[in-house]
Amino acid sequence: MGLAGAVVAIAVVVYFVTRYPGWAVAITVILIAALSGGLFLRHRVIQARRLQFLAANAALEKVDLMTGPQFEQLVAERMIAEGFRRVQIRGGTGDGGVDITAVAPDGTRCAVQCKRYNQSVGAPAVRNFLGALANAFTGHTGVLVTSGRLTRPARQEAINARQTLLLVERDLLADWLTGRFALLPKPAPLVEGDELAT
Repeated sequence: MGLAGAVVAIAVVVYFVTRYPGWAVAITVILIAALSGGLFLRHRVIQARRLQFLAANAALEKVDLMTGPQFEQLVAERMIAEGFRRVQIRGGTGDGGVDITAVAPDGTRCAVQCKRYNQSVGAPAVRNFLGALANAFTGHTGVLVTSGRLTRPARQEAINARQTLLLVERDLLADWLTGRFALLPKPAPLVEGDELAT
């Protein structure tokens, strides 16, 4: 019955298009415009909700009350708002030591570890993350985001790492969540006489 209905519908459309081509074009244009407008409005609503969510949760006092998965969601939403693409929350059992993967606006692949801690983040946590970057996420820039602070040995471990590791600790987190700090700096605009790297 479904196939017969589809055949009849196609026959009606073909008849209408051949009999009334002007009307068919007009209806097609209207449908495309309506679909495009609907998609644009949907995108704007999603953006507005994201900004509302970020504004409502940017205070560190709110971050301190979040669960680990809620903190991962907040970090992912902030990355999307900053222009990151293909942002994927991986957190949970079997995440390979990385909670979020994303691609920065400049094409840099990033692997993010989120630590929603009230206490300090120790060197073992940094070493584990560096191990994940070296083994499963080669070529990614590591980003460690924590609501706490790193211990001195943990910070030294991060500084001495072979691969790039960005640290977003508590004070910097407050600026990042409110948009006063960018995770990765935007590339400088080209000035007349500059050449693109090849």
